[in-house]
Amino acid sequence: MPQSFTPRSCTPPAAHRPLELPAREPKPRTRGRTMVIDPGAPLRWFEDVVDSAGDLIDLVKFGWGTALVTTGIKHKTEVLRQHGISYMFGGTLFEKYVLRGRFEDYRGLCLEHGCDRVEVSDGTIDLAPEDKSRYITRLAADFEVISEVGFKDPHRSELFAPSQWIAGIRRDLDAGARSVILEARESGTSGICRADGELRFGLVEDVLDAGLPTDLLIFEAPTKKLQTYFVKRVGGDVNLGNIALSDIIAVETLRLGLRADTLLDTEESREFGVTS
Repeated sequence: MPQSFTPRSCTPPAAHRPLELPAREPKPRTRGRTMVIDPGAPLRWFEDVVDSAGDLIDLVKFGWGTALVTTGIKHKTEVLRQHGISYMFGGTLFEKYVLRGRFEDYRGLCLEHGCDRVEVSDGTIDLAPEDKSRYITRLAADFEVISEVGFKDPHRSELFAPSQWIAGIRRDLDAGARSVILEARESGTSGICRADGELRFGLVEDVLDAGLPTDLLIFEAPTKKLQTYFVKRVGGDVNLGNIALSDIIAVETLRLGLRADTLLDTEESREFGVTS
């Protein structure tokens, strides 16, 4: 005959103490920003991602010229407005309009779609530094300008010396840019990276040693390897760009030391009293 079971009396478990994590600046953030790139994602998936992770997204860039061929672009921008997320069109679209001599039409396009930010780049076209500065200054009257330094072509980027990168960043900031993106493309194979995806460590170190305010720099880091490097090298509050829609939460775990790649780094910071 089976024995009857009498449950043991037990005391309620102690209240759960939240895990101490590195402090993150609340939105709108000035540091630790995550710039997400939309390559033309399906509308419902885009909406689901923003609904799920909108608190971790600081800016969405509609990559290159996708805004002109995305039938749901107005719905996407409305979704972002509802979540208080800024957005802009890719710098390649700016370059296309400039190449056609239609700068004012580009400005009008951005105003029509309610962009509060615009990207000014010269990653593909030949644009004299003084002309780029003029475009930045003109657009700064209506938008927050985010410029980009670096070239899409890996060979051209390899020939662009660190001193030229630093001068370009300073020139764009002086012209009125509020932030400067360091080019790596959505593939991580140009700009601050070599064609094989290897980071140009010397270039990055020269930029970081130049006395530039890192809060104003956005490092394009589309791969986990690049994301991990910048979080470890600069800190959890580094500004990262070209983050895929599928990687938003993963990037946040890197920032907070909730992933093996950065877990020990954040623990060492706590041990020595360092806070982000």
